[in-house]
Amino acid sequence: METFIKTGPFNPALTLTGGQAFRWARLTDTTYRGIAHGRVITVTAERNGIRLIGADPADLPLWREYFDAETDYAAITRCFSSDKILREACKFAQGLRLLRQEPFETLISFIISQNNNISRIRKIIDTLCRNFGAEIQKDCYGFPTAETLAGLDVAALAPLKAGYRAGYIINAARAVLHDEINLRDLFECDTTEARQRLMKFKGVGEKVADCVLLFAYGKATFPKDVWIKKALGEFYPDGLPDCIRGNEGNAQGIAQQYLFEFVRNRKT
Repeated sequence: METFIKTGPFNPALTLTGGQAFRWARLTDTTYRGIAHGRVITVTAERNGIRLIGADPADLPLWREYFDAETDYAAITRCFSSDKILREACKFAQGLRLLRQEPFETLISFIISQNNNISRIRKIIDTLCRNFGAEIQKDCYGFPTAETLAGLDVAALAPLKAGYRAGYIINAARAVLHDEINLRDLFECDTTEARQRLMKFKGVGEKVADCVLLFAYGKATFPKDVWIKKALGEFYPDGLPDCIRGNEGNAQGIAQQYLFEFVRNRKT
């Protein structure tokens, strides 16, 4: 089964392995295989969009949302081009798209991401899924459910080598399972309220909350990790330019990802 999503330019390396999601693997320069929303799928970048291989046609709306197909990135980058630094960042990160991921997986993934690098995050999450996720097909495992993780103790997570994060994972799973914090409700909350609710999870600070809000809910956040703080200090000591602050929807998050890739990977 194959289908095509028209998105305009698509850069799979920056989108799928740049730190938004952690369950994609490169097959070739243009083709990646991953697990998302409990499904195994292969995607190939084509001239004006994304070829999905192994996707059920009934799931096309899910994948259109996952790859943010309704957002006009060309229009947003034209707006960003009024700022010199963003103009360079847009050229550098052309084809990068924001992903819309499943909330619980995103929450746990970014709890794991704290004080961690992408390679190690990927390894921890892979071990988590292999040990506690359901096998979808041979050697491919779904993300563990809140119910599964809530029934574990810290010792059970020792194979992950996640350190202090293991306790945060279990506490978050138990809070979700017992509906202490309802992740579905956050879709209806404004960004400020949703952030406050997420920060009730033990181990979730503002940066992790903003990543979850951006990559699972598509809310207008601007997560500040070490690279973004570097960009703000170097390029925007007086605050973000109007072309970012004046945009609606997830444009702030798009700008954040462009700047993240530009600052992290530029040649100085």
